[in-house]
Amino acid sequence: MPMSAGDIEEMIKAAIPDAQVTIRDLAGDGDHYAAEVVSESFRGKTRVQQHQMVYKALQGNMGDALHALALQTSAPD
Repeated sequence: MPMSAGDIEEMIKAAIPDAQVTIRDLAGDGDHYAAEVVSESFRGKTRVQQHQMVYKALQGNMGDALHALALQTSAPD
């Protein structure tokens, strides 16, 4: 069963409480999303480390309930 944009946002915010999360459904099928995640906790971390934090927040749903996620992460300006 596909995940909703709200589910994705809730999971990310539960793991990264200060995150500002924007989710877009790329294909209108509830299966392909883009996420922009901005968090102070990303500061000083590599892009790979930032993405790993988000994937961990999704608790193994990548590739299963969530087929595709275009991910953009950053620390606030």
